[in-house]
Amino acid sequence: MSGRTAVVTGASSGIGAATARRLAEAGYRVVLTARRAERIEALAKELTDAGLAAGAHPLDVTDRAAVDAFAASLGGVDVLVNNAGGALGTDTVAEGDPADWRTMYEVNVLGVLHMTQALLPALRDARDGGTVVVVSSTAGFAVYEGGGGYAAAKYGAHALTETLRLELCGEPVRVVEIAPGMVRTDEFALTRFRGDADRAAAVYAGVPEPLNAEDVADTIGWAVTRPPHVNVDLLVVRPRAQASNRKVHREN
Repeated sequence: MSGRTAVVTGASSGIGAATARRLAEAGYRVVLTARRAERIEALAKELTDAGLAAGAHPLDVTDRAAVDAFAASLGGVDVLVNNAGGALGTDTVAEGDPADWRTMYEVNVLGVLHMTQALLPALRDARDGGTVVVVSSTAGFAVYEGGGGYAAAKYGAHALTETLRLELCGEPVRVVEIAPGMVRTDEFALTRFRGDADRAAAVYAGVPEPLNAEDVADTIGWAVTRPPHVNVDLLVVRPRAQASNRKVHREN
């Protein structure tokens, strides 16, 4: 993959950071983007100190002007991993805060739209064809109580991805969707529960070996590094203990 560039959004922690490491180890020059500059700069230094190619670019994917400026400064790109996203709250539809729903939609859907539109010209010109990866969620296929806003946003991301694949059929760009189930990271549940560590920990209580960020990153890395003619349309990845969004084995 020498000389090829991968852009990873939401690379300051969790799946995004793990994916940046995985793709850098696969030989890509990785461009890390996220709002928290100090996090991605530290990760870029970690990778370059290890002899890998990486750079950091602070970026809010909901800011279209900033995304366009980033795209203009980038030059060539071979892979875009749309990972930036997240959930806020567990309120019912009747009581949900529209501001939370708007935030989730802007990051999980419009952020993917901004990045994909801005980088698509470069991806079309990639040497062996470009790859767009969207990290969605199993919440985009099956709803659950208290998850209406997040599920709606991830349904939106899924619909965007499926439509993009249809529209790019015949062009040299692959469109890949990775939909994780239960993944235990340092921040996802904590952010969703607004810093309540006890509620965040309860999500994973008794679950033997939920997925971690590295598991999902390995899946993304595998999909991206298939031969150019191979497109992984949709890959759902869950821990063995999770049969569906509503059926999870928990040990006492």
